[in-house]
Amino acid sequence: MSRNDPGPEFWNVLRPHAGNLVDFRPTSRGFSSDVTALITCEKGRFFVKAVRNRPGGRRDSIVRERLINPFVCPVSPALRWYAEDDGWIALGFEAVEGQSSDFAPDSPDLPAIVGILNRIRDLDLPNVAQNWREGRWDRFCANEAEAEILRGDALLHTDINPSNLLIGEERTWAVDWSWPTRGAAFIDPACLVVQLISAGHTAESAESWAAGCTAWKEADPKAVDAFAAATLRMHRAFADRTPDASWLRAMATAAQAWTDHRRVTI
Repeated sequence: MSRNDPGPEFWNVLRPHAGNLVDFRPTSRGFSSDVTALITCEKGRFFVKAVRNRPGGRRDSIVRERLINPFVCPVSPALRWYAEDDGWIALGFEAVEGQSSDFAPDSPDLPAIVGILNRIRDLDLPNVAQNWREGRWDRFCANEAEAEILRGDALLHTDINPSNLLIGEERTWAVDWSWPTRGAAFIDPACLVVQLISAGHTAESAESWAAGCTAWKEADPKAVDAFAAATLRMHRAFADRTPDASWLRAMATAAQAWTDHRRVTI
């Protein structure tokens, strides 16, 4: 497999769902997918994400995204088909027209970003997500009591970043539901705060935008403090583990600025 050609085995898996390939345009992708691309086929145009079909977190995230899609379609592109064999597992979404959002302090996208987080907050928690308890921050909390503060019954996206919020002419979408969980509703707006600081906002400015989110306004400040501290510990640990990844260090710096603003002691 190469970046530009996943190989004939891959296209054989997709053909029953999409038809013969007409055009293939790879898109930027992170660590979680082997293929992300816009494809045009006999049966239409789709956004495809796929991983090698091996046991583990990457396969689990694809399965989870497939299961949650029917319940997040009010804010996310619809899943049109799902394909799997021994070699590959792939999702084919409707292709939508939109650009990655801009989190910068002077961005005209900021109201739409707040709006899409409120729309996520309004989604019901489906039965399929009842056991997807959010726990990724637990080991970075000071104690079990702080970890319990992060529990809740909201459906969370948890990966709020510019690439995952697409701005179109008439709509905004939240994409890449790779690891939705059940937890405290303020977690998504809190993740936004760190991202905004990393994009150039002061902590005060970042929190002022988060204040437009219903879940933020309803949050206990002590819970936000606990989450901010856990987030700083988490980003420090990730940055120390991969010192050459400048973006991880930038996230740790942003998290530090946030805890300083909230006067949280680590």
